[in-house]
Amino acid sequence: MVTAPRAATNVEATAVNTIAWLSEPSTTIVVPVYQRQYRWDIGGCEQLLADIRAVGDSAENDRHFIGSILSSAADGAAAGRSAPDSPAADDSELVLIDGQQRITTLMLLIAALHHTVLQDARGGATGSDTEAPAPLAAELERVLVRASGRTKLRPHRAWADVFESVVLDRRDHAGGELRDSRFDDNYAFFRSQVRPAEVPRIWRGLQRLEHVAITLGADANAQQIFESLNSTGEPLRDHELIHNYVLMGLSHEEQREVEEEFWLPIEQNTGEQIAGFWRHYLVMTTGREVVTGGRAVYDVFRQVFPRLDLATLRAHAAEWRAYSEAYRVLLAPEEAPAAEVAQQLGYVNTFGRGSYPLVMRAYADWAAGGSTTDELVATLELLQSLLLRRSVSGLPLDRLIARLCRARHEGPEQLVQAIARITPSDERVRVALKYSELPHAFYVLGRLSGVESIEQLDGLDLEHVVPLAPGEDWSGDGERRWADYSDDEQNSHRALAATLGNLALLEQPLAEGAFDRSFPEKRSFYADSALEPTAALAEHSTWGTAAIAQRTVRLTEEFVRVWPRPALRGIDDDGLTPILDAVKRRGWPRGWEREFDYVEYRGEHWEVYDVKYLFNRIFKRLWADARPSVIAFSADRGGPIYDSRAWNGHWDTLDTDTFLYMGWDSRYMLTALQGVLEEAGIASEVFVKYSYIGAVM
Repeated sequence: MVTAPRAATNVEATAVNTIAWLSEPSTTIVVPVYQRQYRWDIGGCEQLLADIRAVGDSAENDRHFIGSILSSAADGAAAGRSAPDSPAADDSELVLIDGQQRITTLMLLIAALHHTVLQDARGGATGSDTEAPAPLAAELERVLVRASGRTKLRPHRAWADVFESVVLDRRDHAGGELRDSRFDDNYAFFRSQVRPAEVPRIWRGLQRLEHVAITLGADANAQQIFESLNSTGEPLRDHELIHNYVLMGLSHEEQREVEEEFWLPIEQNTGEQIAGFWRHYLVMTTGREVVTGGRAVYDVFRQVFPRLDLATLRAHAAEWRAYSEAYRVLLAPEEAPAAEVAQQLGYVNTFGRGSYPLVMRAYADWAAGGSTTDELVATLELLQSLLLRRSVSGLPLDRLIARLCRARHEGPEQLVQAIARITPSDERVRVALKYSELPHAFYVLGRLSGVESIEQLDGLDLEHVVPLAPGEDWSGDGERRWADYSDDEQNSHRALAATLGNLALLEQPLAEGAFDRSFPEKRSFYADSALEPTAALAEHSTWGTAAIAQRTVRLTEEFVRVWPRPALRGIDDDGLTPILDAVKRRGWPRGWEREFDYVEYRGEHWEVYDVKYLFNRIFKRLWADARPSVIAFSADRGGPIYDSRAWNGHWDTLDTDTFLYMGWDSRYMLTALQGVLEEAGIASEVFVKYSYIGAVM
């Protein structure tokens, strides 16, 4: 006997229209006290607004799914403590278990829309495309406010007053205190973006949002259900999310076409390195660093390609496929059709794959006939000089390649100058080679010895003339044993053992014979080597610190010839960070307020210590020097320049009729000042010098 399945009694899930659900008079949502604080930043708000605009512009039957909202009926204990105006829970209230961040952000957007409509109505300006302000304002108010006049979403009382003052526009305009609140920040962002002419578009998009409303009964285990919804096994990786994003919305036949013609070749070209390919491609395309972890690469991809109809997708996918073919050769240089190019790509791989964004574009241009072999080789040689000289000098290699991608986009000469500006000088390299351990020793000694490819190094060993750990009987002159050296002499020899002057490459059979012998005994093995720098060691009768120093000088001159620094024009910005590569660091230790030591602005030295004050100074300076650029940037981004103090908050005055909003979060401020400097065409002339604490955080 087959028993009919029993209906679920403790969990009810229904697909609903989000705005209709929020507009119901019976909908009142309480945030319980155990919920985390509201944390969405402006980046999340920007993506949400972009999604709403996109669905607002799409076909009438299109919808945008925002996920699931998990709630339970109020039980008095959870809800009552949350309510700012009532100690007891109403049976119709819902306790929000999962979805607080999304619902709160939607409420802030709708509040911004509501206040824009009201302000526009008071000003008497209505677009021909808009509904009458009064009916639309009433619809928006139904989403936000209960009959009692309190907001439908009720954060727990620690944040309730701030939230309601924002949503109900009750902050005193003249005397409102300056406060640090995500509610204020994100509301201000939405106000800056929502112009009266765009109200119908955004309202149309909001009305097309859907979610699954999951309501729990009295006996349901809320925590277990919450964990199940938020634990879906192995999360999708960036390239898998990109794959789904590219294909989603296409018909089955269109999906099969894109998969076979474009995606499968990309997978075949990149193999296990497909995730790296997408990150490097986006660095190359945007000229900005793309971090790893979470969904960072996927999020940047969506920003670069916000909408992909089939025709646009075909054009972009053909480019992706072409670059994946270049990427395949970078991973396996022996596949390059020219031996000299294969050799150089092998050399570049010595330093890892961090330079692939720049190398991939250079190689793809060459493969397409856009540059000559000599030009490609020259670029790869300069790149090696940069990476090797910085490694020798102990300088970091991070956050270099994105700026070089930007420079290459401007032209070959700009790339050469960009490389020159961050390549250590000959003098700095000479000092480092004299006293520091030689990095990438096989690569360096191989090229100095005339070895033509990385593969030819396989039959060679790295020889330390003075061993790293000499035995007691080792001798540099055949007379004095190591055990007879003074402590100072031994320490001097050990300090130089891993430096350029004490290193050589030696064929493996010769290296086996020379192993553990004193220098006079090694000389015959060195003399038999086919490598000139190694054979020259046999010319020395003794070996010690003086001989190491002498050989270092000779090899260093060859080093700076093989890996030259381009001639430099203008400022040497070694130690400075270009403004476009600056990042907002995490929080400072208590009492520490200095993010930057200083800022270099077009040759001027500014004592500006953090992003907030730099934002203010940049916009004020450009308002005086490049006002059209500021106006164009602000018009495109919806801020931060306004012709009135359009809402309550922290403002500064640019002139009698123009105001700069200062209430953004610091990450948005950094993005905005970077953007306006790009708009003005002077971003390449602005640098920040991180303070010591800023550099390590």
